[in-house]
Amino acid sequence: MDLGGISAYLVSFAIMAGIFAVFCLGLNIQWGYTGLFNIGIAGFFCVGAYVSALITTPKPTGPYAHYVQQAFGLNLPFLFGLLGAALVCGLVAFFIGIPTLRLKEDYLAIATIGIAETFRLVFNNEHWLANGPRGLMGLPQPLQGLVDPRHYNYIYLLVVLAVVLGIYLLIERAIRSPWGRVLRAIREDEISASMCGKNVSHFKMQSLVFGSMVIGMGGALYAHYTKAISPDVFSPLYGTFLIWVMLMAGGSGNNRGAVVGAYLVWGIWIGTKFLTDFLLPYTLKARAPYIRFLLIGILLEIILIYRPQGLVGEEKRVSRWID
Repeated sequence: MDLGGISAYLVSFAIMAGIFAVFCLGLNIQWGYTGLFNIGIAGFFCVGAYVSALITTPKPTGPYAHYVQQAFGLNLPFLFGLLGAALVCGLVAFFIGIPTLRLKEDYLAIATIGIAETFRLVFNNEHWLANGPRGLMGLPQPLQGLVDPRHYNYIYLLVVLAVVLGIYLLIERAIRSPWGRVLRAIREDEISASMCGKNVSHFKMQSLVFGSMVIGMGGALYAHYTKAISPDVFSPLYGTFLIWVMLMAGGSGNNRGAVVGAYLVWGIWIGTKFLTDFLLPYTLKARAPYIRFLLIGILLEIILIYRPQGLVGEEKRVSRWID
């Protein structure tokens, strides 16, 4: 048994699950606490990844510029890419929210998934922006020179966990404040919240912007971990559906549930890959990804039927000062 290989695999698993935990925390603000049915997660995932990539890489020059087209490259440190991804996603969410937040549930879902697909197609078709369908490669990683490249993932794991912990504590503090209690009131009964003098539209906008900023940071973490991004990564199935399953499995309306669901479902997602590779005959190997999505879909149905509150149900006590 190669302990080094197992350790490297577990670290890689923890990094990807941690990145998806960031996505789930962002979605939890929007859906779990406010009731915004956002099916456009992949769009903010895409924008966050590309913005961070463009901020942290230099603009191609010389012969290299003939092969890679890039609108700009600021060559700034990773932290600027992370913050830039959050700010741009928040700004994009603000402009998207102006027309879409007037829509109700199903119509909001249709609008957001269409907008998300539009983002992906823009990056795919506008070659001048970020190299079109070939995407960007060679993205820098934070603190890369501190250790041997073979052991760098341990450093990146600490970076991801630090971001997850920081976002988790920030959301916990916000959601237990009067602001967070208003979000829950809007989710439960929008009309009653409005009758209590709360500006429902403004609070919905704040929730959409805040959650999108968190999702954008997750996109930046993903881009710098894989060191290469292209538009086909940000598909609705991988960039939206899987994240929804994670949140529903862990428990929407609970930040601990969002993190638990991310690690659990990512483990199942990886496990189904081994399962399909082991059980399927060679002639069906090409259909393995679709079977994996089928298995994840069945898992979601079981959760909704037998455990609709998720593994970690919503905590009804919103303030530690109130019994």
